[in-house]
Amino acid sequence: MADRAATHTAAPTVERPEQLRNVAVVGGTGSGKTTLVESLALAAGALTRTGSVPDGTTVADAEDIEHQQQRSVQLALIPLAWQDCKINLLDAPGYADFAGEQSAALHAAEAALLVVSATDPVSAPTLALWRRCRAAGLPTAIVLTHLNAVRVRLDEVMATLQDALGEGHPDTVLQLCDTALRDGHLVGSVDLLTGRRYGEPGEIPELDADRGHLVETIAGEDDALLERYVAGEELDAASLGAALRREFLAAAVHPVVATAPPAEPTGTAPGAAELLDLIAAAFPSPLDRADDGLPPCDPEAPLAAQIVHTGEDPYVGRLSLARVWSGTVRPDTAVHVAGGSDEKVTALSCPFGKQQRPVPHALAGDLVCLAKLASARTGDTLAAEDRPELPRWSQPEALLPAAVEAHSKADEDKLSQALARVAAQDPALRVEQNPDTHQLVLWCTGEAHQAVVLDRLRTRYGVHVDTVEYRVALRETFASGASGHGRHVKQSGGHGQFAICDLTVEPLPGGGFEFVDKVVGGAVPRNFIPSVEKGVRAQLAHGVVTGFPMVDVRVTLTDGKAHSVDSSDAAFQTAGALALREAAANGRVQLLEPVDEVHVLLPDEYQGAVLSDLSARRGHVLGTEPGGPGMSLVRAEVPELELTRYPVELRSLSHGTGQFSRSYLRHAPMPAGLAAQYGHAS
Repeated sequence: MADRAATHTAAPTVERPEQLRNVAVVGGTGSGKTTLVESLALAAGALTRTGSVPDGTTVADAEDIEHQQQRSVQLALIPLAWQDCKINLLDAPGYADFAGEQSAALHAAEAALLVVSATDPVSAPTLALWRRCRAAGLPTAIVLTHLNAVRVRLDEVMATLQDALGEGHPDTVLQLCDTALRDGHLVGSVDLLTGRRYGEPGEIPELDADRGHLVETIAGEDDALLERYVAGEELDAASLGAALRREFLAAAVHPVVATAPPAEPTGTAPGAAELLDLIAAAFPSPLDRADDGLPPCDPEAPLAAQIVHTGEDPYVGRLSLARVWSGTVRPDTAVHVAGGSDEKVTALSCPFGKQQRPVPHALAGDLVCLAKLASARTGDTLAAEDRPELPRWSQPEALLPAAVEAHSKADEDKLSQALARVAAQDPALRVEQNPDTHQLVLWCTGEAHQAVVLDRLRTRYGVHVDTVEYRVALRETFASGASGHGRHVKQSGGHGQFAICDLTVEPLPGGGFEFVDKVVGGAVPRNFIPSVEKGVRAQLAHGVVTGFPMVDVRVTLTDGKAHSVDSSDAAFQTAGALALREAAANGRVQLLEPVDEVHVLLPDEYQGAVLSDLSARRGHVLGTEPGGPGMSLVRAEVPELELTRYPVELRSLSHGTGQFSRSYLRHAPMPAGLAAQYGHAS
């Protein structure tokens, strides 16, 4: 990275919030998002040459796992200086496993760039990201990539975008620049508002886009401009630019700019300067942010900041990327971590790839890295004093389980601490020590997320784990009534053991466990009746056929015998357990499986495939209902055994656009054929 950085590597700084532009860069996998960030950094002079995703040399992808997976897996901040502005590009991963990182970027930004491949402009992931940007209420511009692909026409792509993203108003998706293609490559463009030409002189052929349509659309949103336009007045670029900015800040229009990577690593990236100009001139500053419950942007107010990403530097240690909402943070600033402790900021830095460049301060509206905040986690609020927590962004529910075991005793000794540190950095990860199966389970959002978690354990903390088969917590119960006789009599010299008890067992659906004493005549002394119950409970916990706990039964103690000398608490515990096992042999024991209530939210076009798949998973569909524009919400009851891989399979069925939630509902009888796989014969 260092050999590609521009010679003026000092981090850009500003003195006023209105100079800041915080922009979330989002796009589906393969859209060219990371390459776009490289082109913008080159155009802004932050790089001397661009890197490439296949070579693992891009500035935004700093982790080895990103090079291995050939995609971004975490949020990256790329600050650029342009026209007296500091542009903070929040480069978010495009893959659905890392939706939490996308949400963090949208939360910390005032506007978004949606990167769209011209070869597939309205793919399912693109539409899903578009909906997320709209739901966040962010002004969103569209960046077209891959225009140099064979048989791609800009006018056709624009028509497709306007139809899909215009939401009934195609004119809101505005072609801001006309592009010049030569031999299939983008060589330049013209800003249709200002007439400014971008590209090498003599390389831009005549352009024929309808500037009048763009002017008419923008003027139509401003009564004064419309009156001038109707009167035949030539509208100046400044007035049109101001009108465009007003409409863009209101998220009422969505400019479209086309870009391409440079033909050579050190060459000019077509469209990059145009896009940077648009960001500087039309994108909102932190002062333009709508009132959304967050503190007003005031550098002189008390400090309020929030951790939007947590990383690790091999030399510095933990690095917390914070969005400063109000106040100004400086080295040695004392901060209170909401719900935690008081800490002191030791150093401030501005990230650029693997570099951390020191900065003297960060004022309201800016983003900055804080070193060695021991108790701060992603999402935490940092304030000058104790105050309510700032609202957090949504995280994807971690629903893909991975059961793991330490590879060696040395790994086991380090595993707990390493997992705590990984979980502090990754709020999407859920770590569970399952009390029923006694497995250590890492709940992830998908296979790519799982690979990242395991890689970080190994490479950052030197902890190796083995993945093992995930076990679902099954249960046993009695399907019919039965009786059992428990006899525990031993005489081997000295003090013996003597306990006899008779039990009846009957099903108690949904009733848990009930113990009934119906002993008459003192056949079992009163002081030993709790011992029988204790023995029964212990046997229930271990199961009687398959080793899974037994539930929902009523056990009645009907008779028994005791010895005046040899009977004891331990003897009657053993007899109670033996009687329960005999009752199981005499009756019919049934295996129960957990059933979850499942809600699936997905685009309408995938509803049929998902409904068929749920039926194949032994699911019972309860109904469907609208889940928003173009979306369906499916409600179903599905056995948990069928959901172990569902996050991965739903993603395949819905082309990465479906999401689901689940909650435990009940345990229900397992089909006999399936129960046989667990060593149970009904």
